[in-house]
Amino acid sequence: MSDENTNNADAPEAATEQAAPQFAIQRIYTKDISFETPNSPAIFQKDWKPEIQLDLDTKSNKLAEDTYEVVLSVTVTATVDGQTAFLAEVQQAGIFSIGNLPEAQLAHTIGAFCPTTLFPYARESVANLVSRGSFPQINLAPVNFEALFASYVQQRAAQAKTEQIPESSETH
Repeated sequence: MSDENTNNADAPEAATEQAAPQFAIQRIYTKDISFETPNSPAIFQKDWKPEIQLDLDTKSNKLAEDTYEVVLSVTVTATVDGQTAFLAEVQQAGIFSIGNLPEAQLAHTIGAFCPTTLFPYARESVANLVSRGSFPQINLAPVNFEALFASYVQQRAAQAKTEQIPESSETH
């Protein structure tokens, strides 16, 4: 009887271990990098009061069971007096092992947590490119990928809701 109790006591523990969420970074790498100064050297003669525009995008690919590639694209454009001073583009990527997560939590991990992990690497690459282009130091502010992902989820839900309304109001 004591063997029976021991086996039953171990069973929930084993099930919990199997169902425990899994997350590991396999690799972080630069997938693509570009730096352009289309208006040099004339741009260096202007007073440096740039307008900086930051564009972010993420993509993900399932590589294998529980293995995903996440790519964070960062584009920084600096303009002075309506002319492009520089354009820096970095695609920072990572391969992540993510397992035992419900679909919503998996989407959150891929859409918010992984880009948060990748952003410091992309920020460093952009700063390095700008410096090598002989422009003043640029420090990109941290990005709240949690808020961006929440906004994306809300937009998708609203879009799905508006797409359902015309279908449900049709009469046959």
